[in-house]
Amino acid sequence: MELATYFRSIVEQDLCAVVICNLQHEIIYMNPAAVSRYAKWGGDKLIGKSLLDCHNTQSQERIREVVGWFQESTEHNRIYTFYNEKENKDVYMVALRNLFGELIGYYEKHEYRNREQERMYHF
Repeated sequence: MELATYFRSIVEQDLCAVVICNLQHEIIYMNPAAVSRYAKWGGDKLIGKSLLDCHNTQSQERIREVVGWFQESTEHNRIYTFYNEKENKDVYMVALRNLFGELIGYYEKHEYRNREQERMYHF
C-alpha cells in the first residue's frame, strides 16, 4: 500500500480541523473535522474556494506574510498564529513542501491543549 494512503488516514482521523491550501490560497482539502467545524460556512463546498475569502483584510495580510516567510527558507515551516481561549486551542500555519524542499502549499492546524508559550507570529 502506498505511504500516502497512511498519511491521508492519519489526517482523516484527526479530531482537529485540518485545512490544506495551495500557493494560490485555494482550499484543496479539508479533513472531516474541518468540514464539520466550518459547516455553517459551507463545509466541503469551501474546497476550491480561496481561503482569503474566509478572512478579514488584516488576516489576509498575515496569511500572505506567513507564506512569504515560508518561502524565505526551508527551515521556516511552522508558525503559531492564534490562541482561542474559549476553546483552549492553538492554531498554526504549517508549510507543505515537495521532496526537493520547495514550498507547494500550507495548512492550518488546530491543537486543543494548554496555551502556547511562544509569541504569536514570532518569526
